[in-house]
Amino acid sequence: MVGARDRHFSTVNEIIEKYDNDPHALISILQAVQEEYRYLPPEILTYIATALGLPPSSVFGVASFYAQFSMEPKGKWVIRICDGTACHVRRSKDILQAVRKKLGLKEGERTTKDMLFSLETVACLGACGLAPVMTVGDEVHGQMTPDKAVTLIDEILRREVEAA
Repeated sequence: MVGARDRHFSTVNEIIEKYDNDPHALISILQAVQEEYRYLPPEILTYIATALGLPPSSVFGVASFYAQFSMEPKGKWVIRICDGTACHVRRSKDILQAVRKKLGLKEGERTTKDMLFSLETVACLGACGLAPVMTVGDEVHGQMTPDKAVTLIDEILRREVEAA
């Protein structure tokens, strides 16, 4: 008989099994789990540690060391606004303020209450020639302005409504 705990972690079990329960595949496992859940819940990190025979501190250490991992829930759409030198001098802060206002996020808030959007600033997105730059998911949007950023969010919202 399958218990509630097993059902709760069935997806995690599938991911771990895909990597042959190999502790050396920890980063790949964490990437796959984060893709599934959009973040790394603490109880799942502990479960992964137990399943792989690793100390929980090791798993938490890897998850907190790499910037690609998040231990906070993220929205469906992750927006990253570059504030590197090229973007900063081209007023990326204005884009950040416009996006924050459009999403209704106060200073310090990163994810909308409906879990649709998360907003992050990053030191560099590696597209300085397109500055100022913003990404939505894996899609790069260069030569952004506050108005273009708001229009892009409006387009995403429209698609979400159509898909619902």
